[in-house]
Amino acid sequence: MIESLEPEVVQDYPRPPALERVALRLRVVLGGETVADTTQGWRVCETHHAPTYYIPAEDVTRGALTPAHGSSFCEWKGRATYWDVTAGGLTRPRAAWSYPGPTGGFAPIAGHLAFYSGQMDECWVGETRVTPQPGDFYGGWVTPNLEGTVKGGPGTRWW
Repeated sequence: MIESLEPEVVQDYPRPPALERVALRLRVVLGGETVADTTQGWRVCETHHAPTYYIPAEDVTRGALTPAHGSSFCEWKGRATYWDVTAGGLTRPRAAWSYPGPTGGFAPIAGHLAFYSGQMDECWVGETRVTPQPGDFYGGWVTPNLEGTVKGGPGTRWW
């Protein structure tokens, strides 16, 4: 269980990825409104990635999510569906995703949502405001405790 943001080296995260409970408060803000707020989150940590945080659907503001077109497939978690996020008069297309029927060890994140922090006004882990994982493909949340090279920038997508 993650209860504080201790120093972590992203190259030391495992592959296949690890799923961990998060006791820290996770919060997502769009259009000046809080769209998600929980202390019952999960995170997925994979080599060279910033952790991806998952928030229970019941801790997302009612009406903030609309199903979006398309899906993707993760070799570890299975088929992902996407969501448009709306709050404070703003809509961000495909700004959140979920795994309705995740595979094996990722079953606990069924019914949870992850948010692309770069499409939100703010995302928080505890008292720490996150920055987006580099690039436009991965959805990890970068916090100052992370050390090492976080993939996502030019030339790092497939390694």
